[in-house]
Amino acid sequence: MERKVKHSYEFKLECVELVVVKHYSFALVSNEKGTSKSNIRKWVSFYREYGRAGLLLRKNRVYPIDFKLKVLKSIYRDSLSLREARLRFNIPSDSIIIKWKKDFANFGLEGLKLKPKGRPKSMSDSKDKKSKSKKPLTREEELLLENEALRCEIDFLKKLQALIQAEEKAKNRKS
Repeated sequence: MERKVKHSYEFKLECVELVVVKHYSFALVSNEKGTSKSNIRKWVSFYREYGRAGLLLRKNRVYPIDFKLKVLKSIYRDSLSLREARLRFNIPSDSIIIKWKKDFANFGLEGLKLKPKGRPKSMSDSKDKKSKSKKPLTREEELLLENEALRCEIDFLKKLQALIQAEEKAKNRKS
């Protein structure tokens, strides 16, 4: 599933050209085009750094751990702001770098590793593996299991009986 793209390349280029070529203010372009000043600032900074290619879509990229570490080291070593680091390393958002900093501060290098995506494997598999042991059950354990199964069966039959009675009452009321 892809993220919804809010602004097209042409729209971004038009906004950037109003600021860069016609020297409109960020606020004026923001009001005319109905988008935030921060977006326009971001687009202009990427345009100035990378040209038209800076406005192209950068879909959910996966960054290797050494790249993340390089970005964080350069932030500390060169005293870069988030904006400067974002531009230098062509990262689409400050929030990505903020998350890396937070993960690194809390978990060290382990925090920068790629996290598995998607649903975890079914939990029922792990339960089955745990409950099956190679030892045979004792007589007492067998009786406890049988007792539990009988209780479940009785509960099921009680619920079934209650449903049948409720249906009969509903039929009698309609009649």
